[in-house]
Amino acid sequence: VQLQASGGGLVQAGGSLRLSCAASGRTFSSYGMGWFRQAPGKEREIVAVISESGGTTYYGDSVKGRFTISRDNAKNTVYLQMNSLKPEDTAVYYCAASSSGYSRNWWNYGYWGQGTQVTVSS
Repeated sequence: VQLQASGGGLVQAGGSLRLSCAASGRTFSSYGMGWFRQAPGKEREIVAVISESGGTTYYGDSVKGRFTISRDNAKNTVYLQMNSLKPEDTAVYYCAASSSGYSRNWWNYGYWGQGTQVTVSS
């Protein structure tokens, strides 16, 4: 599966952005999907993951209550709605797909998009 992320940009603190990740292929609904991020000098961290059907989600502690992950299997797309953005949310955001299904661990995701930069100014 190939992944193409979009929607990043520059936003002021308190603002919102919506990331999208379009996947190729006809088996999108069989993949667990996730958003991860990495800031300069920091380790990759989980943002949110979602199960194949969309019925199960998990959020990293730093984004709980502010971000929402969703997916549209008919459109082969996963979304990340980001509200109340903070400067510490600044990072490159990656979408990823796991052929083994829902997982909270980035090393279980074998397919990665190119990343989209999110910059939050104070």
